[in-house]
Amino acid sequence: MSLRSYMEGSIPETLLSSVPKRFDIIGDVAVVSIPYELDNYKFDIVRAITAVHRNLKTVLNKTNKVDGYKRTSDFEKLFGNGTITTHREHGFSYKLDVGNVFFNNRLSYERQRLIAKINPYEKILIPFCGVGPFAIPAAFHGLEAVAIEKNPEAFKWLQENVCLNKVKDSITLIQKDVTDISTFLNSYDFDRVIVPTPYGMDNILLYIAEFVKIKGFIHFYTFKPESEIPEFINSAKKIGLETVYYRRCGNVAPGISRWGIDFKKME
Repeated sequence: MSLRSYMEGSIPETLLSSVPKRFDIIGDVAVVSIPYELDNYKFDIVRAITAVHRNLKTVLNKTNKVDGYKRTSDFEKLFGNGTITTHREHGFSYKLDVGNVFFNNRLSYERQRLIAKINPYEKILIPFCGVGPFAIPAAFHGLEAVAIEKNPEAFKWLQENVCLNKVKDSITLIQKDVTDISTFLNSYDFDRVIVPTPYGMDNILLYIAEFVKIKGFIHFYTFKPESEIPEFINSAKKIGLETVYYRRCGNVAPGISRWGIDFKKME
């Protein structure tokens, strides 16, 4: 039963459409975005969430959008105390502080989809890797992975998660700004690059493409209205990237979706 259905009878019917359709669970922490018009009912919403998910230790209300290079939001703690948790996904574990680092559990399917494509001989590059949900499976299934993350807090958890998942010997961790990639990364022969791109950083595709082998793959994520996808695909073709697959990976704002695009480098 949806949260909105669960709240029927608990709040005025005129406000029912404002109840979030969904919320995220990261480990034992729930993250919900409660609009201002439901401010007087936010603890009723918390009681509904915790009644269904009894293992939760914390419920956070996200009070703004993801912002800044750290890709973090501001939160109001509505229930519980701690924001440090361990999220388990597809056989891997990720320890993190939900209040201080970015983690998107809605990309679980995408991570599983890409895991299935990785071959054991591949060298894989993962910029903007966060606490490791793309990088750690890549290191486990491939030959060698290089993971880049700028945010010191996320990098700290990345280091811990590499040890937690026992992939330390097959991954190189770099705490740098990806926009300076040509100044610190010398290898230009990656078989595959996975780019969970932050909002508004599509220009990084041009620089990343230089590090991929001919016939290698780039899995790129971008935020756009559907009407702009053909133009983006066409611009990638002009730099030698052929689109082999793309899909919508959820809406992030009215008219704006996250898109996952698989490119193959042809030249």
